[in-house]
Amino acid sequence: MANEEDDPVVQEIKPKQQKVELEMAIDTLNPNYCRSKGEQIALNVDGACADETSTYSSKLMDKQTFCSSQTTSNTSRYAAALYRQGELHLTPLHGILQLRPSFSYLDKADAKHREREAANEAGDSSQDEAEEDVKQITVRFSRPESEQARQRRVQSYEFLQKKHAEEPWVHLHYYGLRDSRSEHERQYLLCQGSSGVENTELVKSPSEYLMMLMPPSQEQEKDKPVAPSNVLSMAQLRTLPLADQIKILMKNVKVMPFANLMSLLGPFIDSVAVLRGIQKVAMLVQGNWVVKSDILYPKDSSSPHSGVPAEVLCRGRDFVMWKFTQSRWVVRKEVATVTKLSAEDVKDFLEHMAVVRINKGWEFILPYDGEFIKKHPDVVQRQHMLWTGIQAKLEKVYNLVKETMPKKPDGQSGPAVLVSGDQRVQVAKSKAQQNHALLERELQRRKEQIRASTVLPGVRIKEEPMSEEGEEEEEREVEEDEEPMDTSPSRGLHNRLANGLPAGRAAGGDSFNGHPPPGCANTPVARELRAFVEATFQRQFVLTLSELKRLFNLHLASLPPGHTLFSGISDRMLQDTVLAAGCKQILVPFPPQTAASPDEQKVFALWESGDMSDQHRQVLLEIFSKNYRVRRNMIQSRLTQECGEDLSKQEVDKVLKDCCVSYGGMWYLKGTVQS
Repeated sequence: MANEEDDPVVQEIKPKQQKVELEMAIDTLNPNYCRSKGEQIALNVDGACADETSTYSSKLMDKQTFCSSQTTSNTSRYAAALYRQGELHLTPLHGILQLRPSFSYLDKADAKHREREAANEAGDSSQDEAEEDVKQITVRFSRPESEQARQRRVQSYEFLQKKHAEEPWVHLHYYGLRDSRSEHERQYLLCQGSSGVENTELVKSPSEYLMMLMPPSQEQEKDKPVAPSNVLSMAQLRTLPLADQIKILMKNVKVMPFANLMSLLGPFIDSVAVLRGIQKVAMLVQGNWVVKSDILYPKDSSSPHSGVPAEVLCRGRDFVMWKFTQSRWVVRKEVATVTKLSAEDVKDFLEHMAVVRINKGWEFILPYDGEFIKKHPDVVQRQHMLWTGIQAKLEKVYNLVKETMPKKPDGQSGPAVLVSGDQRVQVAKSKAQQNHALLERELQRRKEQIRASTVLPGVRIKEEPMSEEGEEEEEREVEEDEEPMDTSPSRGLHNRLANGLPAGRAAGGDSFNGHPPPGCANTPVARELRAFVEATFQRQFVLTLSELKRLFNLHLASLPPGHTLFSGISDRMLQDTVLAAGCKQILVPFPPQTAASPDEQKVFALWESGDMSDQHRQVLLEIFSKNYRVRRNMIQSRLTQECGEDLSKQEVDKVLKDCCVSYGGMWYLKGTVQS
């Protein structure tokens, strides 16, 4: 600092362009102007008392300031063009400024707010103190300012801002497009020399002429800005693998019909490969593809609005997507009530896939694509299986009330047609005759299959009518000494699909959809089903029928189209396979007021797995066959009594972890606890 006065100025940097501010009046009488909002802004900026320093003297926000910003550093490559009477007139540009709204009034409002808070605090403290304390102050004398210090102060940002604020405003008059003054100024954009002698003959080639107009700039090529990471041209996109192309397109578009996706990917892309790729990143909703939630909200991310983790966001968005598989309309308040998410998060979900309609709610953004549904039934069935699994998960998380079968989407309904009464009678008669013939053939086919199949020992076939239409089902009655297992089809929400098949195809619990009973283990369907059941119970020792059906639906969704298990598995066939695989049904005594569905009350457990824990697990399961919930000390004493005193704590913990869950100090079998 001692040699500060001898330090010479090496270079003085001056701004290339002046900063321009444009203040424009706001039409406060316009019906689109919110007067209450304007008064509130003026009150926040200027306070209740208006004086000469007030920004809005009318106590109303009646003006808006626009501040210029430099758009490019090199304007020699740009020109203003005017085309008139077959001639193109070019005028070089020496400067380009972009005007943007200035929000400096918000800074004034914050300063006023801080001043009022400081005044209130000072007033409170003065009332508390009877007499001001004497404070010691230090007086300093400023030394003379040197020339170098003055130059630094003049070039400082604070000084420039102060000078800019002190600069007086210049009032401008606006001339419209058709005004004579505007037309006069526009003439300067036209070349005045009209004779052919003055015009220079263009003797160069088109490429050379373009090079003269647009010379390459080494500086711009060197300082070429890097495009944002979320911006990708179609040319760059098509250099990526097909899976990445589909993922990027769906992540940006959110909702897209399959036909539009094929058109964006190009004419030479295999549609089968696209179908495989789209199912990894999107879900089918009303015949259209909607990007999966975990693509938009990856793991370890959070909401920009509320900070909610990605897992909760994905669950809430899946609920919105599932609602659109039920209906074309969704109400935002209902979504917010169920998911317990903020209004901003719910609005983001809906804006991805819907448009708001006044007094109606949010409608799905695209029409129902029935053409895709008819063309790709295998894909539709597989997506239906995935939605069934997601639906079961959402019901458990959000405690949803079980609903009836969803109605047909609005997009499928055709135009209304007037039909007379006689025509209705004739149509009803013809349909009844056709249905009767079909039902007769179906009944005969089922009887032949039952007779041809191998009947299990101790099983008697009884036929009785199932519905008013005359459709019959075959019902097996087990005549054994032990109490028969209740295998009647569940009437809960999960029974809308019999493990992936529509209710019409899965009607009749014993038909097996044309397959022989599970006793014939040599069939491909029985072997595949047996392998799935054994592998599942080796991982999870206790499962309810509801949870087993959900896992089976997820297993179906992971199989390729046309797999043998897609032919249909009934609930009865699934339960019989479980019992044949070495499992037993545990008759848990649920409380009378339980909210569990019939499928949730059917509990199956692996009885023998071949390891050392079989005896411990069997004792535990016998306890829960007589008790709905048990304390740990009771389980410990019973295991010690049955298995000996040398039973360690680790062994008890293992069998409890495999079969039970703890809730409120009590232990329940997995899947049976009711929160």
